[in-house]
Amino acid sequence: MSPLSAHGIRRRFLKFFADRQHELVSSSPLVPANDPTLLFTNAGMVQFKDVFVGRDPRPYTRATSVQRCLRAGGKHNDLDNVGFTPRHHTFFEMLGNFSFGDYFKEDAIRWAWELLTEGFGIPAERLVVSVFDGNGENAPFDREAYDLWAEILPRDRIYAFDAKENFWQMGDTGPCGPCTEIHIFHGDKAPGDAVREGRFGPAYEDTRYTELWNLVFMQFEKQADGSLISLPRPSVDTGAGLERLAAVVEGVSTNYGTSLLAPLVATAKSLAGADPTRDLGAGECPFQVIADHARATTFLIADGVFPDRAGRSYVLRRIMRRAIRYGTSVGLDRAFFHEVCAKVVEDFGEDYPEIRERSATIDEVVRTEEEAFRRTLGRGIRRLEGALGDLDEDVVVFPPAVAADLYDTYGFPIDLTGVICREKGLSLDEDAVDVEVRRRQLSGGGAGLGAATGIDDVYFALQGAHAGGSSFVGYSAESVDDAKVLALLVGGEQVAEASEGDEVELILDRTPFYAESGGQVGDAGRLVRVVDDKVELEVELVDTQRPAGELHVHRGVVRQGTLRVGDVCLAEIDRERRDAIRRNHSATHLLHLALSQVLGPHVVQKGSLVSADRLRFDFAHGKPLTGEQRVEIERRVNAAVLGNRATSTREMGLDAAKEAGAIGLFGEKYGETVRVVAIGPESVELCGGTHVARAGDIGLFTIVSEGGIAQGVRRIEAVTGMGALAQVQRVNDILSEAVSELHAGSQAEVGERIRRLYADLKGRDRKIADLQQKLTTGGRAEDTIVEVDGIKLLAKKVEVADPKALRGAADTLRDRLGSGVVVLGAASGAKAMLLVAVTKDLAGTRVHAGKLVSALAVHLDGRGGGRPDLAQAGGAKVEGLPAAIRGAEAALRGQVGA
Repeated sequence: MSPLSAHGIRRRFLKFFADRQHELVSSSPLVPANDPTLLFTNAGMVQFKDVFVGRDPRPYTRATSVQRCLRAGGKHNDLDNVGFTPRHHTFFEMLGNFSFGDYFKEDAIRWAWELLTEGFGIPAERLVVSVFDGNGENAPFDREAYDLWAEILPRDRIYAFDAKENFWQMGDTGPCGPCTEIHIFHGDKAPGDAVREGRFGPAYEDTRYTELWNLVFMQFEKQADGSLISLPRPSVDTGAGLERLAAVVEGVSTNYGTSLLAPLVATAKSLAGADPTRDLGAGECPFQVIADHARATTFLIADGVFPDRAGRSYVLRRIMRRAIRYGTSVGLDRAFFHEVCAKVVEDFGEDYPEIRERSATIDEVVRTEEEAFRRTLGRGIRRLEGALGDLDEDVVVFPPAVAADLYDTYGFPIDLTGVICREKGLSLDEDAVDVEVRRRQLSGGGAGLGAATGIDDVYFALQGAHAGGSSFVGYSAESVDDAKVLALLVGGEQVAEASEGDEVELILDRTPFYAESGGQVGDAGRLVRVVDDKVELEVELVDTQRPAGELHVHRGVVRQGTLRVGDVCLAEIDRERRDAIRRNHSATHLLHLALSQVLGPHVVQKGSLVSADRLRFDFAHGKPLTGEQRVEIERRVNAAVLGNRATSTREMGLDAAKEAGAIGLFGEKYGETVRVVAIGPESVELCGGTHVARAGDIGLFTIVSEGGIAQGVRRIEAVTGMGALAQVQRVNDILSEAVSELHAGSQAEVGERIRRLYADLKGRDRKIADLQQKLTTGGRAEDTIVEVDGIKLLAKKVEVADPKALRGAADTLRDRLGSGVVVLGAASGAKAMLLVAVTKDLAGTRVHAGKLVSALAVHLDGRGGGRPDLAQAGGAKVEGLPAAIRGAEAALRGQVGA
């Protein structure tokens, strides 16, 4: 009989306790709903915390659950260890059974033993237990638990430890009590050390033992003075880590070998071109990092946490970026992480259907973050490597100011800088870096970890100084002939004047420029002063913002002349740009109406972006649009455009607007007086933006894309007017070209022709790959083998399509050499690849492939590394391949000291 899988363990655990009258309670989210002191749910009892203290009465007194948990922040931050030890994880699952004043020690102990030994088939002779010995807390020796265990197993396998190991408390005061732990011995039979004198057993960091299950007996309430009083209705809280239990039941030595994580490790290896069935030794660690972090990422996003710069979101970003960086270290130079997360959804979706339901959101968020980080990673690593190279040899501490600059300029994570520094033998004071970042923040010297406080104060000061003195006239005017400059900022500081080339922010007494608000971008345009038909001053205005209250801040560059406070100029918007924005904003209103009509009244706006080139609309809806729905939505919007209804705007009281059927932005707070925009009788919304005079001015509307961005939130991107026409023409041009290239009779035949062509290409690719392999590994006259200090070296440039083929060729040539070193170079598109393979008799003793490929990578403006027997490098300098191949002999001589 094959061992029970981890997923089978999960289900058997729940059934075992359900059969014993326990309520099956679903896992709560990773974001605790009832405990603001916790960053993440980190134990099975978190969702029952208020039940234990009596604040949340439930209709049951027994419960069982499999709780998803995460420990990656605060005192539980073991992130650096994850992937490098057998049992450290960020995400894990906790099996638990709970009694709320129902059964107590006898049943809890008996059932735990029964399930482990009979339900999961763990040999009883390998198990030991521990109980509280009465030391370290104002509670007596747990004689009851000890005696109960003595009925089950020999006393020489029942350890008694102090409060540090075997006493649990919820906080400084409140419910607490002794606990008993069940451990497994990593051997055939656990020794009877519990009765021996000395420091023996699992409490003394003995690696021969692993804790499997902790049973907490809440029988006391701790008072402020440290005294304990007995609870009238004692409770039980137990927790068993699924990953550890699975490793034991499945008979593997590491959690990463279980059915929970092994498929994820294999997926990562396959994506990197490595053999998923081969044990890479220390080379397993990057793939284990990826596997662990893919689980954490998938479940965090499914629970509504998106990567960002603060709090839980920053923890997720750190986890994701750590996985992606380790991916790049094993040759995953393209976006890959979403594919591993997809495997998580596939493997865990049956037991956690919510991740399957939110898979599109997970995929989009992961792809977006990886693409952004890869841009950051490339720039940041180049800057970091340059800084490392500039340090004197005796320097052991990396300068915090440089790390702060990496964060400030490139968004390069501080903790990642620390990781890379430690790999190079340097330390980094991350607290000092944080202090430096915040110092710059306060001085306005960079983006920092949050908003630039000093500059914000300037805006608030300007708002106070010019309250009532500046007005927006852009609903009715597109220019103001005599706009007066009330204030001027350069570099966040108020100045009296600005010269040609200066980037400025300015306040006008009257402005036609709409400031970004409600999803609509700010206007652009210019500020000019003409004297005697000659342009004396011109300021290009690129954006308009409203950072405080109704203060309109115009941002731009002085292109000609000198701008001074008090100047009177012509202020005019970019009319063509404003017209495009109007079309997109009015189309957004019509789209909102069409979505409500087609999908139902549950559709509410969750966000939007209205710019000159497109519109983006986020709305509440639980599933993707069908093809028919998308067509109908487009049809309804364009029908409204053809109807050419007039747009009307009115200001009225909020209550009156609601009575008139006006729709507001979900979650938005409005004042007592609001602006209502109506396009015809049906589209009526609260809106402060600019709109077309009639619906027909929109011209044409077409949806470009539709997808999910968060749980229950969809996003549509669309274009209007000439942008819509360009989109239609672009699609038609593509189809027409496809018809011509595929020799199809019509556009309708394109799909079938492409499918046939694709099948044919796949077959040809297989043939080409086979031929390339034969050509690459076949002996040729120009293949020259040289000897370096008795070591055979074959170095040559080959023609292969990808890293996998390059590795295959290297393996073949290495085997053919018998003993020696193979260096192969190849170009794949715009990227150069290098691979070094060393036979086993030389690897690590005389030649290190990783060090050799690193020495050669400089010719490619790249970097690389790997194991002693196999390593690879990549770089953008394809023309450097010949030099790298020629340099192999000298690099090998340098390594062996010849």
